[in-house]
Amino acid sequence: MLFKAVSYVLKAEKILKKESLPHKLIPVPKQISSDCGICLRFEPVMRYKIESALLNKVDIEEIRVLDK
Repeated sequence: MLFKAVSYVLKAEKILKKESLPHKLIPVPKQISSDCGICLRFEPVMRYKIESALLNKVDIEEIRVLDK
């Protein structure tokens, strides 16, 4: 999950921790272009719960699936 600014990703992380939703902060992979240097990584099965937790609270720029 990509954000336009570091402050957005940090706010999202705080919300997800409070909701006990599993995630990780990671550097944005080189194959993905973004204005922000960090992003949130989570398992695809958690996408709906994570999106719902952040809805109308944090502006999400994009959600991308990472190649394994």
